[in-house]
Amino acid sequence: MAKGKETGGAVPAFNIVIIGQQGRLMYEALLFLASLRAVAPAFSGRVFVAVPQAGPRWREDPAIRDTDVLAMIADLGGTLLPFENRHFGQSYPHGNKIEALFALPAGEPFVFFDTDTLILDDPAQVPFDFDRPSASLKVEGTWPQLELYGPGYGAIWKSLYDRFGLDYAASLDLSQPDEYWRRYLYFNAGFFYYRCPQVFGQRFLDYALAIRDDRPAELVLQSLDPWLDQVALPLVIHALGGGRDALAPGYLDGQVSCHWRTLPLLYAREDDRAVAMLEQIAAPNRMKKLLKTWEPAKKMIYQEKGAKVRAMFDRNDLPRREQMIRNQIKAAGLWLR
Repeated sequence: MAKGKETGGAVPAFNIVIIGQQGRLMYEALLFLASLRAVAPAFSGRVFVAVPQAGPRWREDPAIRDTDVLAMIADLGGTLLPFENRHFGQSYPHGNKIEALFALPAGEPFVFFDTDTLILDDPAQVPFDFDRPSASLKVEGTWPQLELYGPGYGAIWKSLYDRFGLDYAASLDLSQPDEYWRRYLYFNAGFFYYRCPQVFGQRFLDYALAIRDDRPAELVLQSLDPWLDQVALPLVIHALGGGRDALAPGYLDGQVSCHWRTLPLLYAREDDRAVAMLEQIAAPNRMKKLLKTWEPAKKMIYQEKGAKVRAMFDRNDLPRREQMIRNQIKAAGLWLR
């Protein structure tokens, strides 16, 4: 990709990166790549499948070793991007999305997607401003979890902004009530973007390590596993001049992408476009042969248990919290991960 090449309007060309790894993530990568190719065969950026390499931070080699999967990744337009885990790895695999950024080309805009995402329309139409980063607002108030006699949302978040010399007051959504979680900048790390992966990655790494290794006193009762990336992410975005309003709504986690999380959740709550895309790209014999070796796909797609999950829920009247949806699926014996 030539730096600065235009792809319609004022949005420059950009690279896409997802994480690939032996096991579940390699199958999710196939679905991501197949969906992108189906809706945007002429996408002009590079599509990197970032793969952690064997090393002291992994008990087993995490790299993709299935030769048929590797061949399919290449045929679908994915470029393998090996990277080394220097700080996370087995102990915190969510850290892959931080450390993979250092393997990307410096100075080229990027969009990171969680691998469990389907692309439903051409991502080149998304009006990214790569000077103002943002991330997914498809999020619940999962962190912090307040303790009875512990500090509140404000004190916890302010301690982090103060730790890194950031303007806490400017991060607040004053339309939301004090001590309600939506008042405080918080994202799902299912996607994020910026003009340079090296700059973003360094800030993300610095903040995540500082929070992990020397947390403010206000965080002493808080769990950081698996939330560390989502605790650091809003601080990174705020520090780099982005925010909750940096990306027009309705594109990502909407018309253009679907972060489905697990196949049972996809069938339970996502719209008909996402289900149709999943079943379309899973239908070719070559893809079917690979996906049938992954138990969730075998049962949800090919044995049509996903249809049973879908019949359990009204998409116009879903349970308020994701955990309630999960519990209903588990009670029916249809939960797979």
